[in-house]
Amino acid sequence: MKMQNFKYEGSGLNRFFGPLEARIMEILWDKAQEMTIKDVQQKLDNDNDNKANNFNTVMTVMNRLVDKGILQKKAIVRSSRYKPVVTRDEFMEAQSKELTLDLIEEFGSLAVTHMVDALDKVDPGLLDQLEQKIKEMKKDR
Repeated sequence: MKMQNFKYEGSGLNRFFGPLEARIMEILWDKAQEMTIKDVQQKLDNDNDNKANNFNTVMTVMNRLVDKGILQKKAIVRSSRYKPVVTRDEFMEAQSKELTLDLIEEFGSLAVTHMVDALDKVDPGLLDQLEQKIKEMKKDR
């Protein structure tokens, strides 16, 4: 599942989702079980004193997440239960992979050079991990 809108200025889930979408996904991932729209709305209200998220807004956003392939919807009698299609870790893994492939496809060796430079600035130990990974890949060829 490739997210269409990546926001450079955001952080975490807000790079992939709008603020309410991100909060809804956090709630569903944290709960780790199916939830109804009402369950999610109540959790949003408990976390936010102004209770600004009405049922219809939450329902619309959750159904859009279903349309995007992020949530799964199961109809049960008079309500529906929602759950994420993948875990938070699986989602972040897939998105980081997609972003990396897109960057390399568009910018080639320039993107790789910048990534290696960033590794050394962020965590020098990551450079050692990269070196080991490259050795393994060369050995498997």
